[in-house]
Amino acid sequence: MDFLASIYLWLKAAHVIFVIFWMAGLFMLPRYLVHHQDSLGTPEAAKWVERETKLRKIIMTPSMILVWVFGLTIATVGQHWNEGWLHAKLLLVIVMSGYHGWMTAYAKKLAGGKATLTSKQLRLINELPALFVALIVILVVVKPF
Repeated sequence: MDFLASIYLWLKAAHVIFVIFWMAGLFMLPRYLVHHQDSLGTPEAAKWVERETKLRKIIMTPSMILVWVFGLTIATVGQHWNEGWLHAKLLLVIVMSGYHGWMTAYAKKLAGGKATLTSKQLRLINELPALFVALIVILVVVKPF
Protein backbone atom coordinates (compact mmCIF):
# COMPACT_ATOMS: atom_id res chain seq x y z
CA MET A 1 0.00 0.00 0.00
CA ASP A 2 2.94 2.35 0.64
CA PHE A 3 4.03 1.97 -2.98
CA LEU A 4 0.55 2.85 -4.25
CA ALA A 5 0.45 5.85 -1.91
CA SER A 6 3.79 7.03 -3.32
CA ILE A 7 2.37 7.02 -6.87
CA TYR A 8 -1.09 8.33 -5.94
CA LEU A 9 -0.90 11.35 -8.28
CA TRP A 10 0.22 9.10 -11.15
CA LEU A 11 -2.78 6.87 -10.49
CA LYS A 12 -5.07 9.91 -10.60
CA ALA A 13 -3.46 11.09 -13.84
CA ALA A 14 -3.93 7.67 -15.43
CA HIS A 15 -7.55 7.60 -14.23
CA VAL A 16 -8.28 10.98 -15.82
CA ILE A 17 -6.53 10.00 -19.08
CA PHE A 18 -8.63 6.85 -19.45
CA VAL A 19 -11.81 8.69 -18.46
CA ILE A 20 -11.13 11.05 -21.39
CA PHE A 21 -10.59 8.12 -23.78
CA TRP A 22 -13.73 6.36 -22.56
CA MET A 23 -15.82 9.51 -22.77
CA ALA A 24 -14.60 10.16 -26.31
CA GLY A 25 -15.90 6.73 -27.23
CA LEU A 26 -19.17 7.27 -25.39
CA PHE A 27 -19.68 10.44 -27.42
CA MET A 28 -18.62 8.88 -30.73
CA LEU A 29 -20.39 5.52 -30.71
CA PRO A 30 -23.97 6.88 -30.69
CA ARG A 31 -23.08 9.07 -33.69
CA TYR A 32 -21.65 6.02 -35.42
CA LEU A 33 -24.89 4.19 -34.64
CA VAL A 34 -26.95 6.98 -36.24
CA HIS A 35 -24.92 6.75 -39.46
CA HIS A 36 -24.96 2.95 -39.33
CA GLN A 37 -28.71 2.86 -38.88
CA ASP A 38 -29.20 5.33 -41.73
CA SER A 39 -27.08 3.10 -43.99
CA LEU A 40 -28.87 -0.20 -43.25
CA GLY A 41 -29.40 -2.16 -46.44
CA THR A 42 -26.41 -0.57 -48.19
CA PRO A 43 -22.78 -1.71 -48.53
CA GLU A 44 -21.82 1.17 -46.19
CA ALA A 45 -23.50 -0.62 -43.25
CA ALA A 46 -20.73 -3.24 -43.13
CA LYS A 47 -18.12 -0.47 -42.85
CA TRP A 48 -19.99 0.98 -39.86
CA VAL A 49 -19.98 -2.44 -38.16
CA GLU A 50 -16.21 -2.56 -38.58
CA ARG A 51 -15.74 1.01 -37.29
CA GLU A 52 -17.98 0.42 -34.27
CA THR A 53 -16.24 -2.83 -33.41
CA LYS A 54 -12.80 -1.22 -33.55
CA LEU A 55 -13.94 1.74 -31.44
CA ARG A 56 -15.39 -0.57 -28.79
CA LYS A 57 -12.60 -3.15 -28.70
CA ILE A 58 -9.56 -0.87 -29.09
CA ILE A 59 -10.63 2.26 -27.20
CA MET A 60 -13.88 2.07 -25.26
CA THR A 61 -13.86 -1.25 -23.40
CA PRO A 62 -10.16 -1.23 -22.43
CA SER A 63 -10.53 2.39 -21.28
CA MET A 64 -13.64 1.59 -19.22
CA ILE A 65 -11.83 -1.29 -17.53
CA LEU A 66 -8.83 0.90 -16.73
CA VAL A 67 -11.11 3.68 -15.43
CA TRP A 68 -12.56 1.17 -12.98
CA VAL A 69 -9.16 -0.27 -11.98
CA PHE A 70 -7.54 3.13 -11.41
CA GLY A 71 -10.66 4.61 -9.82
CA LEU A 72 -11.10 1.81 -7.29
CA THR A 73 -7.37 1.92 -6.52
CA ILE A 74 -7.52 5.68 -5.92
CA ALA A 75 -10.59 5.28 -3.69
CA THR A 76 -8.75 2.68 -1.64
CA VAL A 77 -5.38 4.43 -1.41
CA GLY A 78 -7.03 7.79 -0.71
CA GLN A 79 -9.37 6.21 1.85
CA HIS A 80 -12.45 7.76 0.24
CA TRP A 81 -14.85 4.85 0.83
CA ASN A 82 -16.81 6.62 3.57
CA GLU A 83 -17.36 9.81 1.58
CA GLY A 84 -20.84 10.42 0.18
CA TRP A 85 -19.65 12.04 -3.04
CA LEU A 86 -17.79 8.84 -3.94
CA HIS A 87 -20.93 6.74 -3.49
CA ALA A 88 -22.85 9.09 -5.81
CA LYS A 89 -19.98 9.07 -8.31
CA LEU A 90 -19.85 5.27 -8.29
CA LEU A 91 -23.58 5.11 -8.94
CA LEU A 92 -23.18 7.38 -11.97
CA VAL A 93 -20.20 5.39 -13.25
CA ILE A 94 -22.22 2.18 -12.89
CA VAL A 95 -24.99 3.81 -14.95
CA MET A 96 -22.44 4.90 -17.57
CA SER A 97 -21.02 1.39 -17.68
CA GLY A 98 -24.54 0.10 -18.27
CA TYR A 99 -24.99 2.68 -21.03
CA HIS A 100 -21.75 1.41 -22.59
CA GLY A 101 -23.14 -2.13 -22.47
CA TRP A 102 -26.47 -1.06 -23.93
CA MET A 103 -24.75 0.70 -26.83
CA THR A 104 -22.63 -2.38 -27.49
CA ALA A 105 -25.80 -4.50 -27.59
CA TYR A 106 -27.53 -2.01 -29.90
CA ALA A 107 -24.51 -1.96 -32.23
CA LYS A 108 -24.75 -5.75 -32.44
CA LYS A 109 -28.48 -5.48 -33.22
CA LEU A 110 -27.69 -3.07 -36.03
CA ALA A 111 -25.00 -5.42 -37.31
CA GLY A 112 -27.82 -7.95 -37.64
CA GLY A 113 -29.90 -5.41 -39.55
CA LYS A 114 -32.37 -4.71 -36.72
CA ALA A 115 -33.04 -1.09 -35.80
CA THR A 116 -35.40 -0.48 -32.88
CA LEU A 117 -34.79 3.24 -32.35
CA THR A 118 -35.10 6.25 -34.61
CA SER A 119 -32.12 8.39 -35.57
CA LYS A 120 -33.62 11.18 -33.47
CA GLN A 121 -33.78 8.90 -30.43
CA LEU A 122 -30.15 7.91 -30.93
CA ARG A 123 -29.17 11.58 -31.17
CA LEU A 124 -30.97 12.31 -27.88
CA ILE A 125 -29.39 9.30 -26.19
CA ASN A 126 -26.01 10.68 -27.27
CA GLU A 127 -26.46 13.51 -24.74
CA LEU A 128 -26.59 11.24 -21.69
CA PRO A 129 -22.82 10.84 -21.21
CA ALA A 130 -22.39 14.62 -21.15
CA LEU A 131 -24.92 14.89 -18.33
CA PHE A 132 -23.30 12.05 -16.38
CA VAL A 133 -19.75 13.38 -16.77
CA ALA A 134 -20.83 16.89 -15.72
CA LEU A 135 -22.39 15.50 -12.55
CA ILE A 136 -19.33 13.35 -11.85
CA VAL A 137 -16.95 16.28 -12.26
CA ILE A 138 -19.05 18.35 -9.85
CA LEU A 139 -19.06 15.51 -7.32
CA VAL A 140 -15.28 15.03 -7.53
CA VAL A 141 -14.30 18.70 -7.52
CA VAL A 142 -16.92 20.24 -5.22
CA LYS A 143 -17.50 17.16 -2.99
CA PRO A 144 -20.91 18.49 -1.94
CA PHE A 145 -21.44 15.69 0.58
